[in-house]
Amino acid sequence: MSDENKLPHPMSQRFRGFLPVVVDVETAGFNPERDALLEIAAVLLTMDEDGWLRRGETHVQQIDPFEGANLEQSALDFTGIDPWNPEREAVPEREGLSEIFSPIRKAVKEHDCKRAVLVGHNATFDHNFVFAAALRADIKRNPFHPFSTFDTATLAGLAYGHTVLAQACKLAGIPFSNKEAHSAAYDAEKTADLFCGIVNRWQELGGFPPPPIEVIGEPQG
Repeated sequence: MSDENKLPHPMSQRFRGFLPVVVDVETAGFNPERDALLEIAAVLLTMDEDGWLRRGETHVQQIDPFEGANLEQSALDFTGIDPWNPEREAVPEREGLSEIFSPIRKAVKEHDCKRAVLVGHNATFDHNFVFAAALRADIKRNPFHPFSTFDTATLAGLAYGHTVLAQACKLAGIPFSNKEAHSAAYDAEKTADLFCGIVNRWQELGGFPPPPIEVIGEPQG
């Protein structure tokens, strides 16, 4: 089939032309303007010809604290990250985000989508840190939608009655290790599995594509 006659990728028909990309960040606090971004993981998603969503590649970068960044000790204790450990092989924000964004932009094009949309567990947190870091690093080609996100905490509350990632995964039949949690890659991959499971279950139940709605005209007077 020539490029002219090639059918659009099914992903481009599913989420308003957006490519969902699952992101998790590990940080040195809760304030994206002040606290350091320390680790970021992005999990690409793809879709088969029948519309089933599945997890693809995982991309991870360790990030050096930006100049003047605040490092809350309680946050470091929680994540177990030592920002100054040379074995982290951390890079500056601009380099790290560029390495994360590049395969995302490629995937957007391959799936015939317009741009990426961030999927996260409590997505606003991840979205705010990604955008604050991209602004500091003066990155012009941020592939993510500037405000739209998919929040798996909300979706899991609807689908499974629980908003905590570990509990939602267990209710969805997804193995979850608390020992491996709070690594950006691990949490992003589990969030991706949860998101794919919810989307696929919705389709399995007949929720997508939605049935046509009959438009009833105004009564004739």
